[in-house]
Amino acid sequence: MCTYITAKVDTEGSGKGAEGWFPLTETTVYFDHPVHASADHTLNIDFRNPERGAGARVAVELTAETARALAQAILETLDAVPEGVA
Repeated sequence: MCTYITAKVDTEGSGKGAEGWFPLTETTVYFDHPVHASADHTLNIDFRNPERGAGARVAVELTAETARALAQAILETLDAVPEGVA
């Protein structure tokens, strides 16, 4: 079943694709059938810069368990950053 659950985030950062580094301007997060991962459904994240064309994209497909662990690790890491650094 397709969920069509999608979130889009304006993004500031950089991604590295086949042609090297490029600035990121948006991230799309959605839960759907993967293209490559061997799971029925995955949390898919596309880091992109649409103005630079199809090559300016970094995509990941994560199992729900991995996505939750990654989200927790991100929050724990950000919470540990000393005040005034971030």
